[in-house]
Order: sequence, then C-alpha cells, then structure tokens
Amino acid sequence: MNKLINELVNVAQSEQRLKLYSPTKMPEAGSFLWNKHMMVQFNCRGYAVGQFMQPEPSKYAYAPNLEAKTFMQPEHAYYANHPGRFFYVKDEDSGKVFSAPYEPTKASLDYFCFSPGQNNISWQIEALKILVNITVSLSDSDAIEMWELKVTNLDNKPRNISIYPYFTIGYMSWMNQSADFIPELNAIVATCISPYQKVEEYFERANLKDKTYFLADTVPTSWCCNQKVFEGNNDISSPDGIHEATLEQINSLYEVPAAVMQYQQCFQAKQSKSYRFLFGPARDNQQIAEIKQKYFANAAGFEQEKSSYQHYIKQSSGPINIESGDDVFDQFVNHWLPRQVFYHGDVNRLTTDPQTRNYLQDNLGMSYIAPKKARQAFITALSQQDSNGEMPDGILIHPDASLKYINQVPHTDHCVWLPICLQAYLNETNDIALLDELIAFSDTSNKQTVKQHIELALDWLIGARDERGLSYIAQGDWCDPMNMVGYKGKGVSTWLTLASAYAINIWLEICDSYNITVNSKYRSFAEHLNHAVNKHCWDEQWYSRGITDDNVSFGVANDDEGRIFLNPQSWAILSGAASPEQQRKLLAQIELQLETPYGTMMLAPSYTKMREDVGRVTQKFPGTAENGSIYNHAAIFYAFSLFKIGKGEKAFEVMRKMLPDDDFIKRGQLPNFIPNYYRGAYYQHPRTAGRSSQLFNTGTVSWFYRCVIEGIAGLTGDKGELVINPQLPKQWSNLTVAREFNGATFNVEICKTKKVTQQKILLDGNEEDSDRITNIIAGKHYQVEVLLPALPELIIIMGVSGCGKSTVAKQLSQQFNYQYIEADDFHSKESIDMMAKGIPLTDKERAPWIAAICTQLNSAMAEQQDCVLAYSGLRAEHRDKFRQLGFNLCFVYLQVEQKELESRLALRTSHFFDAKLLASQFSALQLPEDESDVYLVDANQPQSNVLKQIIAHHKKEGQ
Repeated sequence: MNKLINELVNVAQSEQRLKLYSPTKMPEAGSFLWNKHMMVQFNCRGYAVGQFMQPEPSKYAYAPNLEAKTFMQPEHAYYANHPGRFFYVKDEDSGKVFSAPYEPTKASLDYFCFSPGQNNISWQIEALKILVNITVSLSDSDAIEMWELKVTNLDNKPRNISIYPYFTIGYMSWMNQSADFIPELNAIVATCISPYQKVEEYFERANLKDKTYFLADTVPTSWCCNQKVFEGNNDISSPDGIHEATLEQINSLYEVPAAVMQYQQCFQAKQSKSYRFLFGPARDNQQIAEIKQKYFANAAGFEQEKSSYQHYIKQSSGPINIESGDDVFDQFVNHWLPRQVFYHGDVNRLTTDPQTRNYLQDNLGMSYIAPKKARQAFITALSQQDSNGEMPDGILIHPDASLKYINQVPHTDHCVWLPICLQAYLNETNDIALLDELIAFSDTSNKQTVKQHIELALDWLIGARDERGLSYIAQGDWCDPMNMVGYKGKGVSTWLTLASAYAINIWLEICDSYNITVNSKYRSFAEHLNHAVNKHCWDEQWYSRGITDDNVSFGVANDDEGRIFLNPQSWAILSGAASPEQQRKLLAQIELQLETPYGTMMLAPSYTKMREDVGRVTQKFPGTAENGSIYNHAAIFYAFSLFKIGKGEKAFEVMRKMLPDDDFIKRGQLPNFIPNYYRGAYYQHPRTAGRSSQLFNTGTVSWFYRCVIEGIAGLTGDKGELVINPQLPKQWSNLTVAREFNGATFNVEICKTKKVTQQKILLDGNEEDSDRITNIIAGKHYQVEVLLPALPELIIIMGVSGCGKSTVAKQLSQQFNYQYIEADDFHSKESIDMMAKGIPLTDKERAPWIAAICTQLNSAMAEQQDCVLAYSGLRAEHRDKFRQLGFNLCFVYLQVEQKELESRLALRTSHFFDAKLLASQFSALQLPEDESDVYLVDANQPQSNVLKQIIAHHKKEGQ
C-alpha cells in the first residue's frame, strides 16, 4: 500500500508514528499509553479512559453517572461528559471559539493531525489563525498524565486569546465528593471517599488514592471546579463559562467536580506560549505537593520523567525487524506489535489477578522480548498450582489481591497452556534448567520440579474426562461465556479435548528434544484423546464444539445458529486428530462459512437468542465478542495451525486481515494495535461487519508475534540452534530480516528465485547442508541468504467474448515462454452445442468446465510450469478457485466497450460462440472491483499497445 492512503492516514516509518488527518472519518481511532502503575487510552477527538493500580484498578476520571470500576468495555460509547481532556480556545476580540483536539465544540478546523507514537500521543490543530500543539506522555515512576500545550498566534497582528484546559473528573462517589482550587499547589483537587457497604471494606479502602488533581505549571487567570456551573444553561459544546470574561471561581460541594482553568493572554504576532499540566490520582494534598516539587520545581524534572518513560518503552524492542515492502505490516511488526506484547506481559493487562490462560499466553510473547520476566511468570503461576495438578482460574500477583469477576467461575483449560507456552520460551532461550527448578504448591510447602508440576497438570487434564474420553467443560473452557454447556457436570468440550492432546504432544516434543525421560502413558493418552474426538465429535465435514449436559452435540450441521466453530478445526490440525482428508474438508468449510473480507469469524451463524444449554455467549449481540466476531485470538490459532501444515499463504492472509489497510474507515481503527475483535456476523449484519472493538487487551498478540518469527520468517530456536524454514506469502518475492538469537545477530535475506527447486541456505557465503545454524557464538554477526523456489506463475487474461484475450494470451505465452492454455478447449461438447445455439450456460453447467481447467493447471503446478490462461473469468467464485491452486497468480481484465465487442464478434466466423450471447455474458459478469490481484487494461486500443502495457506491468510487479 502507499504510505498515504486517501490523504487520511500516514505511516511514518522512520518516526515510528502514525498520522490521522481527520477527526470525523474515524472518530473512535486512538492509541494507548501505560506504565507499571497506570494505563490510559485516548481517541483522536479528545476522549480518554484511564486507570491506575492501588492495588485494584481504579479510575481518577469517572464516567458521568457510573462508578465505572470495571475495565474499559469493548466499543464503549462516549457521553458528552465522559472522561475527556479538552482545550477550548477563544479569540477574545471576535468571541469565536474552537476546541482541541476536536471535542467538544466540534468546530470546523483548518488543519487536524492526530499522531500516536511509541511513548507519546500528539495533536496539531489549526483554526482562527491559531495553532495548537498538544502532547501527552506518562511518567515512568508515577500514575501521572504529563501534558504539554503550545499555542501559537499565526496572525501578523497581536491577538487577545483565552485558553481553557478542561479535564473532566466526573461523578466520583455517591458518598462524598468535592473539589476546590488550592493556590499553594496551583492545582484543582477533587476529593471523594470510596463507598463501602461492609465494615471490613472501610479498612481495606481507608488509604486508597481518592483524590484527583489537575496541576499546572503556570498560575491561571481564573478557574472553576464545578461542572454544572461551568456548563451553565448550555452544554459542554458551548459552556456558559467561556462566554464570560473570566471563569466563576467556585468550588464543588457534593456536586460533580471538574478541572477548568483559564489563561487570558495577549499574543504578539507569531508569538507562542507553552503550558504544562499534570493529571492523576493522589492520596492526599501532601503527595500532590511532592509531585509539584518533583515535576515543576525546575524544568529538568518534567523532562527527566519524559526521558525515563521513553527508556521504559524502549524495553519493548523485540528480537526481529523485517522489511517486506508492506509499510503497514512492517511498521506494525517492528514497532507496534512488540510494544503491545510488552504491555500485556509487563503490567499483566493492569490487573492484580490475571486469568491463568492470559497470564501464561502473555508470557509466551514475553519469551521473545523479556525472557527473564517470562521465566519468573512461569514460576509464579506454578507456585499457585494445587498439588493435584489443577491450575487456578487466576494468578494472584499482589499480596492484597483476591480472585474476582471471571476468576470466580470454574474453567477447565488453564493446565493446557503450561507446556504450550513453555515450548516457545525454551525455543527462544534453551533454558532447560527451568525444568529442574523446585517450586511449592498453593496447598502444600512440599516442592517439586517444574517438570513434575507440568506432568501433574497433564494428569489432571487426563483425569477430567467422561466415559467417552472427552474433557469436561464445567462453566467454560477458553471461551469464558460458554458457561452452561457443562454446569451440571456432564457437558464436554471438543476443543479442550483436542487442546489437551496438543499439550501432551508438545510436552513429548520437549522431552524428546532434550532427551528427558517421560512416562510412555502420555503418548497413548494423546492418541486416546484424538480418537475420542474423531469417534464422537466429527460431523462429516467439520468438528463439533462440544456435547451438552443433556448429551446434545452443538456446533454441528443440524444447528441453525452456531453451526460451525473455528477453534475445534484449528486445534484438530494442531493435535493431529484431523487426517489429510479431514483437513481438506474442514478447511473448505472454514472458507465457505467463516471467511469474511475482515477476517475469519469465530463461529457462524451468530446466535440471535439465548440457548440455555450453551450459555451467555449466545446472548451477546450477533457478531460481537465470542458470538461470531472476528475474534482475533481464535483467528491467530487458526493461522498458527496453517503454518504447521505448510499453508503459509493462507496463514498470512488470516494475519494480514487483523490489520486495517485500505479499509481504515470501515474498521475505524489505526494499525497500531490488534483489537480483541472486529465485528463479524458478516452475512447477518454486513453494515457493521469489520468494525473494531477498540479494545487492545488480547491474547492474539503473543501468538501473532510467534507466527511472524517462526512462521513467516521461519527463524525458530531449537536447543540453542536456529532452524530456518520461512513461509513467505506469494506477494512477497523477498524479505529482509534482522534476528537477535542466542546473543548473536542474524542478518537474513530471503529471496524467491527460479534458480533453485528447494530451499538453499548460504551462511557467510558458504552453502549449508541442513536447515539449521549450529555452534552460534554470542556477539557475532551472521550473514544468511535463504533462496526459496519461486512459485510457478499463472497469468489469467480475462474478459467477455471478443475482448482479445486468446490473442493476447498467446502472445504473452510466446514472450515469456509460458505454457498457453485456452479455456474454451475444456468445454464439453454439450456446452459448445448450447452456446452455438445461443443458449447461455448456467453456473451449474460451468462447474465441470472449471474443474477440468483446474485439473490441467494442477498438473502444470506439479511440473513447476508457468502458464498463461485465456479465460472469460465472469464469476468471482470461479476466480477464487484459481486463487486456491497455489500459483503466483495475476488476473488481467481486458475492458472493451460493448459496441466495440459487437463489431468484433460480427467479423468472427470460426468460433462456436454465438454473438447473441454477448448480453448474457455481461449479465453474468461480476466485476472484480475489490480484487487486488486483478489488473485492469483498456482493451479498446490496438492489441500491440495492450500487450506492451501488460508486459510492463508484469515486469514492474516482478521487481
């Protein structure tokens, strides 16, 4: 893609920033910042959601009518007074007002740029010949938003300007809330008391940070602490306060507080003025005074904290850097993806009791970025395992934390993730000594090795099965809201049974790789699990999702809703349960029922009403969250399984759809994080399909990173050696990779070429005789060249009859020395007779024709033969069949005006095609408007020009 898309989004690769030039076309687009104490998410218009740890996540700017203690909600709505960070700007001479970034006045702007970066977020806004620059960063050591505001008079004359920072605080507490301006602090301080119902809750909450402060480095002209007084009889878009000469300096007494200041300034021509503000929670006024001293006593304090925060974010640098030519994908993988992985692993999604499955998978990702932290996380998790092998539903990571919310509901999948996540850690670190670490249990001080802990977990999984050998689901497996399948104690999960088999097989791989003695029972149990699934859960074309307490299979062909689920299919591939024939069938059904332009749906059709034997998932709105969205965590499992069976092309397609590109407006999101989901229910609710949830908490990212490293780049660690097996998508002819591994640096050039028929590796110029690099020396730089056999090319010249496709295709085949294939040669005699009589073919009658062409092309593929096919290409479904053959494929659509075609056909006498059928061809033609691999050529011009244009395009694409 181009770096600038429709003058809307810019990918500033060198700056590691994105730029959005409209506040209205993607109104929810945003970004997030975090440190070890807090997280805040901003959208481009100025709304924000922030949380901090004390020890449980709390808010310091509240929703208007809710305590809002829960985490950010997906696709959360914004209210007029929802927590925001706004700056009103008033030209005192004319009385005109606008606001920055955009809300709440929504006044017309002359220029707008929202620019999220790695360690700050900035806006540049211009209106009324006034330039406003806003930057927000975080402190490294405190729960503080650090704001910088610069206002410039662009006019050639002096201006009287008032600037009003307005930071909403919201409804703090029904028990006690107030706010006032404290002159000695130069801050507005809002105070509340956390409500309590039980006596013991008072003692737990007595020392919480219940103050919210807005602290300025410059003394304001006036101020207001009362939201209602500031807004007056108007609303937030045009508050009474800014229409007066100065703000009414009034406090808030059990009224909704606000933080509003006014700076009345005379700006000379071209003059700029800068202001700094701090916004966050505090325990008391003394703590605010200490913050003021630290950040504002001298300029160095503020700058030092910014610098420290930059250093913190730099810790998210990953072990791989790629250059593929896809700017969006490259920047995401190199900068935004490791940043998101680091966020998950370093602050545990800003919770004190992360779900066990999340905690372990998040540290799968940390194995690549901060392996020492991942190591400790595995130890922490195992120390909370019961001695019977069962893992808890949540991991307590703070001494005052307790299991709450979803972690009080029994789920059955947590043991599965131990060997799976550990494998990625061992691949990257070769730290086999971890398996010998002695760790106690949650219910006994007796210690056993990590190896023994893992085998106890596997034993627990083996024991938690019914008489058929299928795994009990309890009140959910990986899918939290699938809570009523097995609450009576009988329901089972197809996915969990497969995941258990996969986990056992991974453990066997680890033990075999390191020559570790392992009980042979695990090999037979993995086989038993797969056998049980094939016996009870295979539904002829795909695997069911499970069997309910009442012995009813669901996720099967007979279901009107929730007919097919993605996860069982992916994990049947991973576990080895699916035979090649079963793989073929289930992959075809995923393609048919779950694929959308925005990604692979988690299930389909989405549920539209409660199903009491499945549970809460069926009550979620169709196409959202687990009810049939493109739930990226499930989609990345699918991609991972595809890499495992060598289907890298399809795997990359699944991954690439997780990032917005030409569909930014539809997604409503910038490519700076992967959301937990995009709306699904594509066939039920196409209007909203593809819309981003905007929620960046997702287990997707660790697996996405693993797929990049081990799948696309194919640079996988194994016992301290580097195994090389890249799987490049067909649109990439080469890939440059810088890979840090085992203390060494590998500069890898991967290139497709027709000079080789199988992978060839050159290490520092010398050909290797295997696919692995051994005897790696820490600190050394290695130059690696990987030559991959280029896919055979297939150029399809398409268009309605008379466009010249056969002539052009023959000339191209001679030009490139490709095999020429004429689609008309594969029509049956019956079809030829029908067309000669002027009877158009139906799709049913075209089907054997398409199948015959594909058979011929498959033979050419097997012989690595490049081909040019002359073929009408009327139907999109048929074009997709050719895409699935595996060629490096390009369509060329010859466009000719209908009158010109009629003239050409009138002169043609040697073809069976009746010219009267031309209208039927145009009727059957589905234009390739959204198909990126179709090159359109105006074929009204002489064929020599058409040929030159196609050859030039082909050469350009091949560069």
